[in-house]
Amino acid sequence: MTINYFIRAETSSDVDAISELHHDAFKGDESIASLVPRLRHLDAPFATTSLVAQSPSGEVLGHVMLSHSWLDAPDRLIDILVLSPLGVLTAAHGNGIGTALIARAVEEASVTTAPILFLEGNPAFYGPRGFEPSKDHGIRSPSLRIPEAALQMVRLPSYEKAMTGTLVYRELWWELDCVGLRRT
Repeated sequence: MTINYFIRAETSSDVDAISELHHDAFKGDESIASLVPRLRHLDAPFATTSLVAQSPSGEVLGHVMLSHSWLDAPDRLIDILVLSPLGVLTAAHGNGIGTALIARAVEEASVTTAPILFLEGNPAFYGPRGFEPSKDHGIRSPSLRIPEAALQMVRLPSYEKAMTGTLVYRELWWELDCVGLRRT
């Protein structure tokens, strides 16, 4: 059965539904549920972007966030974006919701001054959606818990080939132990 949906910016009335969605998508992993509200209020050069996929009846079916981190490049810290978390209700899988949220997130990231959008995930899923292995561009993972192939990126309009180095997550990612692939 095909599910209809549209993508829009998160509103304050979505907070509980987004929390429930991530509990479903990440099988009750409290770290992701705790990360989302903290990302909403991150003090950073880029505002956090939070998007939902909503059914015509108002149900939140999917959610994605873009937030600030850094690339520790040889000559300076570079402000970049991270796509995470991305979640879709289990009952809504197979309808292109995740793909649509990713595409919209990349569009949103492309209008910022960030040169790179990073994520951790399965290359078989994210590769066809425009993500490339970060290692191919001279960028290292911030943690040994991230398999080399899982750290991926999209080069945004302000990207320069000399932008190499190490991804550096904001402190809250470490505080909540949200670095490294989830086991779901």
